Amino acid sequence: MERDGITEEERPKVLEVDSTDGHEGDKGSRKIKKFDSFDIETSRFKSDHGYSSKENLAWVMILKLAIQSIGVVYGDLGTSPLYVMSGIFPDGIKHEDDILGVLSLIFYSIILIGLIKYVFIVLSANDNGDGGTFALYSLMCRYAKASLTPNQQAEDKEVSNYRLEVPSRHFRRASAMKSFLENNEAAKYLLLFVTILGTAMVIGDGILTPCISVLSAVGGIQEAANSLGENQIMWISVVILILLFQVQRLGTHKVGYSFAPILSIWFLGIGLIGIYNIAKHDSGVIKAVNPLYIVHYFMRNKKEAWISLGGVILCLTGSEALFADMGHFNILSIQLSSCLVVLPSIILAYFGQAAYLRKHSENVASTFYSSLPKSMYWPMFVIAVLAAIIASQAMISATFAIVKQSVALGCFPNVKVVHTSQKHEGQIYIPEVNTLLMLTCVGVTLGFKTTLKLGNAYGIAVAFVFAITSTFLVIVMVMIWKTNILLVILYVLTIGLIEYVFLSSVLYKFLDGGYVPLFFAAVMMTIMLLWNYGYRKKYEFQLENKVSREALVTIMSNTIHRAPGVALFYTELVHGISPIFAQYVANVPALHSVLVFVSIKSLPISNVPLEERFFFRQVEPQVSGMYRCVVRYGYRDAKIEPQFFEKVLIDQLKDFIHNNAPYADERGEASDHGIAMINEEGVQREIALVDEAIKIGGIMYLMGQSEVKASRGSGFAKRFVINCLYNWLKRCVRQPEDVFNVPHKRLLKVGITYEI
Repeated sequence: MERDGITEEERPKVLEVDSTDGHEGDKGSRKIKKFDSFDIETSRFKSDHGYSSKENLAWVMILKLAIQSIGVVYGDLGTSPLYVMSGIFPDGIKHEDDILGVLSLIFYSIILIGLIKYVFIVLSANDNGDGGTFALYSLMCRYAKASLTPNQQAEDKEVSNYRLEVPSRHFRRASAMKSFLENNEAAKYLLLFVTILGTAMVIGDGILTPCISVLSAVGGIQEAANSLGENQIMWISVVILILLFQVQRLGTHKVGYSFAPILSIWFLGIGLIGIYNIAKHDSGVIKAVNPLYIVHYFMRNKKEAWISLGGVILCLTGSEALFADMGHFNILSIQLSSCLVVLPSIILAYFGQAAYLRKHSENVASTFYSSLPKSMYWPMFVIAVLAAIIASQAMISATFAIVKQSVALGCFPNVKVVHTSQKHEGQIYIPEVNTLLMLTCVGVTLGFKTTLKLGNAYGIAVAFVFAITSTFLVIVMVMIWKTNILLVILYVLTIGLIEYVFLSSVLYKFLDGGYVPLFFAAVMMTIMLLWNYGYRKKYEFQLENKVSREALVTIMSNTIHRAPGVALFYTELVHGISPIFAQYVANVPALHSVLVFVSIKSLPISNVPLEERFFFRQVEPQVSGMYRCVVRYGYRDAKIEPQFFEKVLIDQLKDFIHNNAPYADERGEASDHGIAMINEEGVQREIALVDEAIKIGGIMYLMGQSEVKASRGSGFAKRFVINCLYNWLKRCVRQPEDVFNVPHKRLLKVGITYEI
């Protein structure tokens, strides 16, 4: 049966509330229907997207997602054969066996980091199906209370997705690490700083990937048209990049299905050409599976071999997209496509290139196109250009996902998030970020023109993300998974050590283009840290200046008039009444007959189940018509139009009153006045009050119009950061009423100044 366009199966379930203690999640004799107001649209999404590895998806859906993932996730990883060999040997090949040493490095790097680390380990460290640096951070914050914003509530743990399934065994080292993160402020700040650094590097990766991929692919045309110079190739690349960013508004779903056939042909092509080159030129390259060739390579070249690792790491570019983009798909689909299609094809391509170079080492600067059979040049050139465009798509999608996570957790300015698929809610488009990426990509392409220095820049971004992910993964292994310490040590001494050696190598090329991602990261980190600092300080100010219970009773007793209507008073504060309320009453000595303090709270999880979204309380038993509603959502939950929000919230409010829910104070404890039970007459009177308020006065929205300034006595640095930088940034981004889709015609703003 379908009502209001929503089928019964898609409607949120009933949440049971015990009539004796009022805590959510306990089965009792009374039931309150809890509908999701802000995310009722999300209820229309099919639950077949598989954001958790435990969900038993139908194989048809798994295969569909696996095919679609090829078009979104692997473009960057798949196009690396276009530029890796030239990046490793910028000055040519000095010894024939160096090719085998480098090939062995590539082979084991892909196996250890691309396959073992990312496909089989890191994907398991997801946050309810979401990946990326912030997903790891939210996982740790949820387990160890490492968040710096003091908005945690005991009731948060009752949300099913909040609870972590961890091994029951207890290790002293796990408890010690958890205690260290919870009790050490410096550790919390360091954790946040490293998280923001990793996020900034991924965004930097999203800027550099389109540039190097498209330039490398288009540059292949010089094999057939020598008359084309660097400038012509540069401008062709710029046009392609602009067109690429213009199609992002279509959404990952459409882009993925459009690109998947092209990349499937690409992987098949490079794999078959690799086999062809191995058979034609030198089948002996299979010897490179022997890691001794790596040892001999370093013994021959010493420092030069170490420097060349900055080129080797380029064969892993895009591995981080496997993790960051997994929210668009699911673990099993990514593992299937990686193991059956992507990695075998890439490995065959590198072995084929090495076989070709064993006979034609002078062509190392254009290895990919020179190694192609003549009859395959134009088809592969066209597919290469298309694959390079798709490679850019992988990191663009990852950037959108990680920015949305950052916004929800208070670490990035408010931006518009467009959900482009009704079936898969993780598929999003962010117009502001898309425009920023496009302009920056065009600027970088015009500035560098060639891929050599871009490769150096690219390597630094990739190496930083690898190292940060491994560092967080070790914390998850020890503290949450409680992995055997010997396995943790083995991981650190193999994969972890290799990644930090890669990082040391790419940093050596800092002046040769390596400064670019660090500059981007510095800019992004400044914005993110600045926003997070202001966000936390504002919250702390409200917490310190909240309206006390006694002050609230006094305010209400002195209020001149209660006008008919419902007022939804938006506040970030979840503990107590915001000082904005006192400011409002001081200037307007009248209140609506029904007042609901709405706190929009983001939990450090990807999704909050629909039936657990709302948390209602009466603010003060002595005051009629005053309630609190905490709307809890994850960093991937969608928002909808206000009319749905209003209808569902009022229905929830009536249910709360009708079911005689016991009132509690703001700390979640039983009220000092005792548990007040409304008799049937009182229930009807309260519901009638709400109905009358809606009928006569309608619904109004009240929000704070805040001005933030440094407190008196603050130093010059703090005054500059708060009064100038933060306030400028605050004016440039979307305002709260736009973020929450509040109708402007029914919005009243209350001015308040935060001195922090």
